[in-house]
Amino acid sequence: MEWVLAEALLSQSRDPRVLLGALCRGEASAERVETLCFLLQRLEDEEARGGGRGAGALPEAAREVAAGYLVPLLRGLPGRPAGGSDPGPPARHRRRVLRAAGAALRSCARLAGGSQLAAALAVEALRDLLAGGPAPGAEAAVEVLAAVGPCLRPREDGPLLERVAQAALALALAADGDGGEAGPAEDAAALAAGRLLPALGQCGGAALRAVWDGLGAAGAPPGPGRVGPQLLVLSALAERLLPEPGADRDPRTREEGPDARRCWRFWRTVQAGLAQAQDALTRKRARYLLQRAVEVSAELGARCACGPQEGNGPSLFWWSEKKKDELLKFWENYILIMETLEGNQIHVIKPVLPKLNSLFEYAVSEENGNWLFHPSWHMCIYKRMFESENKILTKEGVLHFLELYETKVLPFSPEFSEFLIGPLMDALSESSLYSRSPGQLIGSGSPLGLKLQKFLVTYISLLPEEIKSSFLLKCIQKMSSRHWCAIPILFLSKALANVPRCKALGIEALLALRDVLQCTMITHQILLRGAAQCYLLQTAMNLVDVEKVSLSDISTFLMCLRQEESLGRGTSLWTELCDWLRVNENCFRRASDCSCVGLPETSSLNAYVKNLVQEYMKSPALERENCFMPDWFEAKLVAMMVLLAVDVEGMKSQYSEKRRTQNVLRIFLDPLLESLMKLGTNAYMPLLKTDRCLQLLVKLLHTCMLKGSSTQDDEVFTLLQNFVMSTAESISEFILRRLTMNELSSVSDLDRCHLYLTVLTELINLHLKVGWKRGNPIWRVISPLKNASIRHLQEMDHGKEPTLGTQVQRVISMAALATVCEATDRTPELQLGSLEAGPTERFLSALPLHHTLQKPHAEEESSLCEESSSSQGWGKIVAQYIHDQWVCLSFLLKKYHTLIPTSEGEVLEPILPAVQMPVRTLQAALEALTVLPSDQVLPVFHCMKILVPKLLTSSESLCVESFDMAWKIISALSNTQLIFWSNLKAFVQFVFDTKVLTTAAKIKGQAYFKIKEIMYKIIEMSAIKTGVFNTLISYCCKSWIVSASDVSQVSLSTAKNYSELVLEACIFGTVFRRDQRLIQDVQTYIENLGHDCAANTVIENTKREDHYVRICAVKFLCLLDGSNMSHKLFVEDLAIKLLDKDELVSKSRTRYYVNSQQHRVKNRIWQALLVIFPRFDQNFLNRIIDKIFHAGFINNQASIKYFIEWIIILILHKFPQFLPKFWDCFSYGEENLKTSICTFLSVLSHLDIITQNVPEKKPILKQAFIIVLQWCFSHNFSIRLYALVALKKIWSMCKTWHVEEFDALTSVIESSLSQVENMPGAGNAKKNWQRIQEHFFFETFHPLKDYCLETIFYILPRLSGLVEDEWIAIDKFTRFTDIPLDSGFQWYLSPTQLCERKPGDWAQQDIGSNSGEADDQSEWTDVQKKIIPWKNNVPDLDLELVFQDRVAKLGKSISRLIVVASLIDKPTNLGGLCRTCEVFGASALTVGSLQCTRDKQFQCLSVSAEQWLPLVEVRPPQLIDFLQQKKAEGYTVIGVEQTARSVDLTQYSFPERSLLLLGNEREGIPANLIQQLDVCVEIPQQGIIRSLNVHVSGALLIWEYTRQQLLKHGDTES
Repeated sequence: MEWVLAEALLSQSRDPRVLLGALCRGEASAERVETLCFLLQRLEDEEARGGGRGAGALPEAAREVAAGYLVPLLRGLPGRPAGGSDPGPPARHRRRVLRAAGAALRSCARLAGGSQLAAALAVEALRDLLAGGPAPGAEAAVEVLAAVGPCLRPREDGPLLERVAQAALALALAADGDGGEAGPAEDAAALAAGRLLPALGQCGGAALRAVWDGLGAAGAPPGPGRVGPQLLVLSALAERLLPEPGADRDPRTREEGPDARRCWRFWRTVQAGLAQAQDALTRKRARYLLQRAVEVSAELGARCACGPQEGNGPSLFWWSEKKKDELLKFWENYILIMETLEGNQIHVIKPVLPKLNSLFEYAVSEENGNWLFHPSWHMCIYKRMFESENKILTKEGVLHFLELYETKVLPFSPEFSEFLIGPLMDALSESSLYSRSPGQLIGSGSPLGLKLQKFLVTYISLLPEEIKSSFLLKCIQKMSSRHWCAIPILFLSKALANVPRCKALGIEALLALRDVLQCTMITHQILLRGAAQCYLLQTAMNLVDVEKVSLSDISTFLMCLRQEESLGRGTSLWTELCDWLRVNENCFRRASDCSCVGLPETSSLNAYVKNLVQEYMKSPALERENCFMPDWFEAKLVAMMVLLAVDVEGMKSQYSEKRRTQNVLRIFLDPLLESLMKLGTNAYMPLLKTDRCLQLLVKLLHTCMLKGSSTQDDEVFTLLQNFVMSTAESISEFILRRLTMNELSSVSDLDRCHLYLTVLTELINLHLKVGWKRGNPIWRVISPLKNASIRHLQEMDHGKEPTLGTQVQRVISMAALATVCEATDRTPELQLGSLEAGPTERFLSALPLHHTLQKPHAEEESSLCEESSSSQGWGKIVAQYIHDQWVCLSFLLKKYHTLIPTSEGEVLEPILPAVQMPVRTLQAALEALTVLPSDQVLPVFHCMKILVPKLLTSSESLCVESFDMAWKIISALSNTQLIFWSNLKAFVQFVFDTKVLTTAAKIKGQAYFKIKEIMYKIIEMSAIKTGVFNTLISYCCKSWIVSASDVSQVSLSTAKNYSELVLEACIFGTVFRRDQRLIQDVQTYIENLGHDCAANTVIENTKREDHYVRICAVKFLCLLDGSNMSHKLFVEDLAIKLLDKDELVSKSRTRYYVNSQQHRVKNRIWQALLVIFPRFDQNFLNRIIDKIFHAGFINNQASIKYFIEWIIILILHKFPQFLPKFWDCFSYGEENLKTSICTFLSVLSHLDIITQNVPEKKPILKQAFIIVLQWCFSHNFSIRLYALVALKKIWSMCKTWHVEEFDALTSVIESSLSQVENMPGAGNAKKNWQRIQEHFFFETFHPLKDYCLETIFYILPRLSGLVEDEWIAIDKFTRFTDIPLDSGFQWYLSPTQLCERKPGDWAQQDIGSNSGEADDQSEWTDVQKKIIPWKNNVPDLDLELVFQDRVAKLGKSISRLIVVASLIDKPTNLGGLCRTCEVFGASALTVGSLQCTRDKQFQCLSVSAEQWLPLVEVRPPQLIDFLQQKKAEGYTVIGVEQTARSVDLTQYSFPERSLLLLGNEREGIPANLIQQLDVCVEIPQQGIIRSLNVHVSGALLIWEYTRQQLLKHGDTES
């Protein structure tokens, strides 16, 4: 067409200059410039053929056009705005002008003759480019240089070409390589790489060398952000940078061009593109370069090698004609894998992974075991998988990598080790990778975690000794370089802990391990945190070279462990640490200042510990009284090391004299004991020394407590106890003096007060353990302490302003009184008098609860130390004072609870006001709750527990207010706070106290409904705070059933009013998010390790899992006695509520699918009904039997059907009187039974159990036989199968009981059953018959023998396909000891073989039955490969090319088919059509609005096809004009519609220019548009449905068009 236009113009005038001049005048439209370009090309063609017009004047005219029109035009073009992702019509017009002007300029340069014009234009354009002007100017300059560059002479213009090449390379490399939105600068860079550099490459010589040298001078391989521009340049010049076939035979050609294959930097850039590039286009360019290099090498056949930068190790790339087949196979598989990974679809990628194994086989030499290919190529594949957005693919990649050493031993490579430390550990930080595999039991461990352990152990064992140390150090430093989540750090630590012992780590690694320990502390999961600490300590013991570290380093490291979470004395870890210290105690790097004098043997450990204690006990050189207390760190360290050393000594003297341990402990503690003995008499002992002594004493006692075993048999604890008891008198006198003699007067002294009271409490506990004796030192101190404290509190300042000293003394006195009250409450021996109220009680009862502690004025003489300490805040001190007041009051109320009246007016002159005026006290408690912080409210809750039951009847509103206030405090707390659980427990104990519940239920007032409201709020809170409901249900059930011995006598009349609580407990359990479920899985795994993990011994199992809520409820129900009327009424009420709940869930509109929340709730309902079924009598069943049978008619999941069938069987077995009602169930119409008849037929398959207690069985057999026989003829195959199973059972019973009425049918029935059994062939019918007979419910399950908790809660859920979260193992019932075992514990376990059956429902067993066969193949013979259309030329160099140029660059054919979808509404249909059109190469897709491309549903279906396909917006009202325009352009307008004159698709031949009009989803093509059609095509149909989906219809026609065009082109080519 363009050629015809040029000919027509030339025919109008014989002088081309006139035409050129005319075209250069007027507006510079795209059409005008394109016409000028066509004319110049036509003139150039004539000039080449020697028939040029105006030969003399043409060069001059060309120069005028170039200099006078084209260059100014290019310079004057406006640029598009930066950041505009969609160029829009103006920008597209500008691009057309730019492209046409550049092509015209090239023709001008050629027509001008010689290279002078080209050189001049190039110099001018280069000046503009280097001037760094606006981006549009740079773009125009690049276009000029690309046009005239090929016209320059390589030799004469060599320097100019070199400068142009350098400028073009700098511009191309300056582009943003992050794949972000393109701007004007990026446009210029893309043009430089896509047009200018290839054009210069054709010139060869200086230009190509300049580009290659510039790329080589870029330094190290580019990072992820800069690799894109370099690959853009390399792919643009690929044909020039890689040798052409035959070049090696021509030495001159070989010298001119570089060979990129021999350059290590080229391959590193390609690898960076393959592995690090964020955008698909850059990765595509890298694959193209690799593929092109392989093809060139194969064609050349010459030997080629490129070693790594370091010079050692395998080549980055090499070629040998002898190994051609193996090399081609290797690279073919490699490129296939990289292409497949672009899809991010695991079902496509997984079959390709076996080819990755073959890559390793090719890569390692069988002869010497060395790498043949550089391992970095394999690492690129894994890095792509690790960084995939699809986490399933990431997990698959990590698992595949960790399995490498299971089947092969790979040679050592530094790159491999770096990859482990870098990308692999980055990938391992993702918690979701550690989830269980489908079907794997909860608590069985993460497959990835176990493989990681095996891999790391194997890999480190194979490392050379000189490498091992640095690798482990880097690995640990990597663990400390980021904040890891609990699960990854746990499994990494466990893997390191299992590495075989070796001396690989020094002090630097020990410090790094300490940093990792600190990283573990930020996680909220205490058990996982503790387990990780255990494994990190084991890592240190296994891998540290003790000769490189000192005992001081070790002790500092041990201090990073939390003893309450991991390193507890008496655990297996403590024993292991002691043994390690024993073995290595003489090997540690010695400290120069250790003394061994006085020790029985020279021992570095004993010397270190003795010196440690001596240094600790030294008084500080400079001391300031009344200053801060020392930090507890040193005391904790010294105590731990002392006990470790003593236990090590105990190990050594295990079979020798026992006095050795005593002697060593005595030597260690002599300085401490000596100081403690002087405390009571030496009033001048430095204050800080006394603090340190008492701190060490407390830490010794706390650390010495054995975890997980009794302390009575612990020799060390007994010795320590005796030593401390010998100093008790001195310590108690010191404490009494300090607390009562006004020696504590500053804010910092409050911490000392807490220390003294802690020591006093410990001494009381020690005396209780050895046996309390009146007159002991503590006894002698308690009374004076109490009296002095009361005296201090009674002293009034008589109007004086309170000083800091007096107020501090008051706080200390109140704290001392609180400690005495707590100790007296725990220790009856400390009761100092009778129950009559004495002075102490009267004083405590009269405490002014409404008054707070007044803040003193700042004293001028306050020291700097005092000022800084006061920054703690007076509010905290006041809170502690109020807290201690309520501790005392709680003791008082508990002691005199019998004196509390039920109303305020009963006592006129109260002796104990706080006790005898309970309303006032409760009001004060409410005020205290508004003041106290949440960590100080426990004593107030304890007081409320005593007061509320007394006042609920007379002061209900006040009690309800107390409920509300307490609940606000609880609901505001986070369950990760340590105080949350103690506060919640205290709250539950006072709100749900049995007396409170009973009273509230009687009066049915506000309190009753408030308690119910709080109950449901607690259940709601449990969904986000696991374990909250556990606290409530456990307390209530325990309070309703006091003990197992008198359960039958307990009345549950109160519980009946709150049966909703047990109902909710029976069905409780949330569907957790994946991350929550993963944490629970891993915690269960750690718990299952038992004592092998010390964290399990140290950390108490709180049983806060959701399962324990149901376990508690079930164990409570199991204890109920059906003969007790209150128990019976409670069970019946609960059963009715359960059935109502089932009906409510069945009617819910919430989506109901397998393992959904609705499925799980219904499942739990029927489990609970099965548990309480033995308590049902006939009268009660009469009330609920219809509901149970009705449940059988509802369409339920398989597990629920089994439970319903089971309970029906049990009912009919126990009460055959209900058989008539059961037969009635078969009399409904078939429509009502089609989904549920199988339930009742399954019941009949257990007719032998049902009739077990029936003396006259024949009538029942007759009825069952008649019913089943009719269902054997159902048109539904499944129903027939169930009926045949039942028939087989009933017929065998008929023969056993000789039912004569059916003798005539014997031959028919038996031949029918025989035919079913011996069904010919191997079709689905025979398989399904075999499977249903082998199904557990018919073959193994026994409704009576299997009636046990294990079957109900574990076996049946497992066999019926319920998710593992719903399986409750029977050992959890036995571990939960809050509720005692019932007398029939033996029925917990299943006695039959049912527990050995494998899961699988018969109707689903054939699905995927052969799925495992293909996975076992070592390598798939064929795999999916998504089409990536490219040729061997440069892929997509210019991001802003018009679509025709873009697809041509991709090697993608473009048809002349236009698909018009403007009438389609749904984004899903439009997205699918867009994808179909792109795949089959349609020229354009027309839509009603381009906004649809932003729709998520569109994008989901189109999978980015809109980026590769021209989309045109034509709104429905504009369609007629659009169709008429296309008709004028020669298109045939084809409608996809069924009309009177429509043509069958199979009979229609599509023209090349076809326009396909698709109709609306509902209305099709409107009548007015049908008139515009040239033809209507319809798709032939064989079925009943009237029409196809519009996308499907369009896809069928698009494919038929494509098929016909392919056939036509095939015929033309042949």
